[in-house]
Amino acid sequence: MNEKIKLTFRALRHRNYRLFFSGQCISLTGTWIQQVAISWLIYSLTNSALLMGTIMFAGSVPSLIISPFAGVLVDRINKHRALIILQALFMIEAFIIAILTLTGVIQVWHIVVLSILMGITNAFDMPLRQAFIIQLVDANEDVGNAISLNSSSFNLARLIGPAVAGVLIAGVGEGICFLLNALSYIAVVWALLLMKLKVEPARKTTDKNVFQEFKEGLKYSFDSVPIRSILIFLSITSLIGMSFPVLMPIFAKEILKGNAQTLGFLMSFSGVGALIGALYLAGKKSALGLENWIYAASLIFGLGLSGLAFANNILVSLVLLFATGLGMVVIIASCNTLLQHLVDDDKRGRVMSLYTMAFMGSAPLGSLCGGTLADKIGVPHTFLLSGVGMIIATLIFRVNRKYFKAKPKPLQKLPSEKIKNCSLVD
Repeated sequence: MNEKIKLTFRALRHRNYRLFFSGQCISLTGTWIQQVAISWLIYSLTNSALLMGTIMFAGSVPSLIISPFAGVLVDRINKHRALIILQALFMIEAFIIAILTLTGVIQVWHIVVLSILMGITNAFDMPLRQAFIIQLVDANEDVGNAISLNSSSFNLARLIGPAVAGVLIAGVGEGICFLLNALSYIAVVWALLLMKLKVEPARKTTDKNVFQEFKEGLKYSFDSVPIRSILIFLSITSLIGMSFPVLMPIFAKEILKGNAQTLGFLMSFSGVGALIGALYLAGKKSALGLENWIYAASLIFGLGLSGLAFANNILVSLVLLFATGLGMVVIIASCNTLLQHLVDDDKRGRVMSLYTMAFMGSAPLGSLCGGTLADKIGVPHTFLLSGVGMIIATLIFRVNRKYFKAKPKPLQKLPSEKIKNCSLVD
């Protein structure tokens, strides 16, 4: 058992990663408190599934537009300094929405504008954060573990944050939730300032402009069959499956006849499943067979969403959301790990920006479609369509298993000439 625990948390032996992980746990808890509070606030102000989906779309769409070009900048700049600046921007944005809410002047258009600003910040933050993680571990064999533990911190926060948010919303209102999120960024900024990093090697100067470098990164990614397959599948998954949190306030209030605390419990159980999935992945020694984990997790995710269409009591809903959360995080973390170990360092920012676009950029379209469908056919039928669509996408992805051959290598960075024709194998 001792050895298993050491294996699962081995990336924490690296000081910089340990600081990052600790700061992330606090900051992400604040983020999840805010996310639940803002979804409840939007629904309270609008009482419309369509408007909820539209507002979430407005906040997330910058990831779809900006992230690919943000990746070019990520490959050019000092990632450590840039990350500190972005966390400070998140803090300022959270303080603004907190003040507007606590003073009672908050309106829908305020939320739309602030959501767009947060979305722009996030469009730079996501690829930057993913590319930065690899600098925090000194041993290449710990990279996969660092990625899985990063997912664990996200899902630990997802477990704690919604439950706290439910209690706070019912007790003191949404404004305090936003204020706590703003204060939580102090932890991650402080952790980043305490890090001692090796100076990043200067990148060779180039005459290429942003669009040329973006095109180079796009060609690099889509010339690789496994990278292309992962990015396309993740885009489809995000589009048709990952909009379910947007509909949870409506599900909690109208289907389960609950309140903000009900929403908090639902999201927390999804977080429990996600946390268990991430920790289990963290215990893997290598990327061997990760594509099979993606297939299995995708089916669990699809079945969980389909089951929610027929759930009408809290207990069944909690079990289904546990399965949904587990499946979702295994998909995301496994895709991330495979990509990180296929990409060259000088193109990491651009490839991870495409990962961000696939993961976060497709979600706003899914939120918009999900909100529109829920407004027309109801939340249960929307869940059913999402679940069935997810299962069909998984079966199609499974047909392409020939590109993930039988005996993949252990975790390692592969030169670009090998990436074009294989996944983790010769």
